[in-house]
Amino acid sequence: MDTQCDHKILDEILEKHQYNPGNIIAILQDTQEVYRYLPKDIFPYYSDRLGISQAQIFSIATFYENFSLEPKGKYVIKVCDGTACHVRKSAAILDQLRKELGLSSAKKTTGDLLFTVETVSCLGACGLAPTLTVNDQVMGMMTPQKVTDLLVTLREEKADAEM
Repeated sequence: MDTQCDHKILDEILEKHQYNPGNIIAILQDTQEVYRYLPKDIFPYYSDRLGISQAQIFSIATFYENFSLEPKGKYVIKVCDGTACHVRKSAAILDQLRKELGLSSAKKTTGDLLFTVETVSCLGACGLAPTLTVNDQVMGMMTPQKVTDLLVTLREEKADAEM
């Protein structure tokens, strides 16, 4: 499954960065902000417009951990597995998320592209352990029940937005 890229949007991003190949990281960041990942269609398009090889663009996209080549959900949930969170049972938080969303370590995004669940080494909020983020908003002192409540809230948020 891949998104058909809107070349008008890609051109706006390129224009913002003055078609400068030296701005490729910022170009990729802006692209990912629009699509929530880097669709494979962008590589030949940017290569042609910027005069750099697809391999160069791809190597940058795969070098930086923040870039994703796979579609991500509307809500990206990152569960901390750092020492403080781990000893305060962050594994139970991760297990609850995966169970309720039908995900696993191999399948990180729901089929409806609503949720993506990832683990991270540290969120820097050890005093609130166990923690997770939803689209970079920190939520601390999580429990399996709080995870269930959070998912209900996020689903309601989505439903309200569709009305």
